[in-house]
Amino acid sequence: MQTRIAIIGSGSWATALAKLFLNNCNQINWFIRSEADVDFFKQQHSNPKYLSGVNFDVSKINFYTNLQACVYASEYLILAIPSAFLNDAFVTLTKESVSHKIIFSAIKGIVPQHNLIVGDYLNQIYNVPLENIGVITGPCHAEEVALEKLSYLTIASQNTKNAALIGELLTCRYLQTTVSDDIYGTEYSAVLKNVIAVAGGICHGLGYGDNFLAVLVSNAIQEIKRFVDVVHPIDRDINASAYLGDLLVTAYSQFSRNRMFGNMLGKGYGVKQAQLEMNMVAEGYYAVKCVFEINKKYNVDMPITNAVYNVIYLNQSAKMQMAHLSTLLS
Repeated sequence: MQTRIAIIGSGSWATALAKLFLNNCNQINWFIRSEADVDFFKQQHSNPKYLSGVNFDVSKINFYTNLQACVYASEYLILAIPSAFLNDAFVTLTKESVSHKIIFSAIKGIVPQHNLIVGDYLNQIYNVPLENIGVITGPCHAEEVALEKLSYLTIASQNTKNAALIGELLTCRYLQTTVSDDIYGTEYSAVLKNVIAVAGGICHGLGYGDNFLAVLVSNAIQEIKRFVDVVHPIDRDINASAYLGDLLVTAYSQFSRNRMFGNMLGKGYGVKQAQLEMNMVAEGYYAVKCVFEINKKYNVDMPITNAVYNVIYLNQSAKMQMAHLSTLLS
């Protein structure tokens, strides 16, 4: 198909999405900020810095190191950069250059400079109409896409035709897609599951077992439901894979960087020390502060989120916080 798709970002998820789109697209545009990374990619036909074992036909990729040029050349933008860096990347763009684009976020985070989920950021800061905004969410890990293990994605947009098109372009032998119109529920759930995964990792690092993690996760989906039902009250099945499934894979998987981050905190690492050692962005670090601030408006009962916030931002004892949290779960 000749749809002009642009991947914005160069990390593992951006690489996995590029692999998926190229199953069905003859050409894609790809913004990678570093000239050196682009040169290496062209020579090696891969991006081993983030996702080893995936080889590309680079003749099908138009590489850009200038975001403005990439956006100008594209109709659909697929955002796959850490939420903390989105504002700095987009500051080079004008509202006029972005507002008419169809943009799907695969970021699963909150833009910390504005305390907005990506959809609201695009709508409020860049005047992108809500019907031109979408969300690509799990349950899905980039590493398993690279291995071509059977995976599932939910593509959400108020314009379900746009969602169906993106879903069609992503669908392949090992990837199935579902269309949803719940852009707020899926995006907030994708943000919150990262916070829960940090909590699960902390518990694992402290020596809690699978029994407790099961209780934590079953309480977590109720916490997510309470929050999204207040923020955007529509009829949704919180047990669907876009919500519960995405939570489960992030809380349990060996590939979950948020769980890894939490595990290090539970083992006694400081926040900055854990971040440096990981050399990857754990979205839950930024998300928990943003959700904590947003929830001041709604006052939803969120004991797991509060515990993670207290550990990361108030420097409170992980052991004490999880012990207290254990008394609040059922």
